Amino acid sequence: MAECFSYKELVVGSNPALSNLCISFFSLFLMILQAAKLVGAGLSTIALAGVGAGMGTVFSALITSVARNPHLMKQLFGYAILGFALTEAIALFALMMAFLILFTF
Repeated sequence: MAECFSYKELVVGSNPALSNLCISFFSLFLMILQAAKLVGAGLSTIALAGVGAGMGTVFSALITSVARNPHLMKQLFGYAILGFALTEAIALFALMMAFLILFTF
């Protein structure tokens, strides 16, 4: 039989009714692994906040530069779309890393 940890050993000040609950080492390992996966996926999505700020910066710079020189609108819009695409790529990489952490490990 696998080594067993009582619920009382794992949680300080536990309910006496749950003190005879037995958790095997492997199931404890799986619970910790699942928690680590969820924390890792959550941390990998922090990059999405930077992406939102980056998109705002790109388009605010576009509006400012078009207001200063309206004749360059077509050229500046092309640069803004390029900046948007590169910033959006970072969001897709962050989302891909979150899914990889959740579903492959």
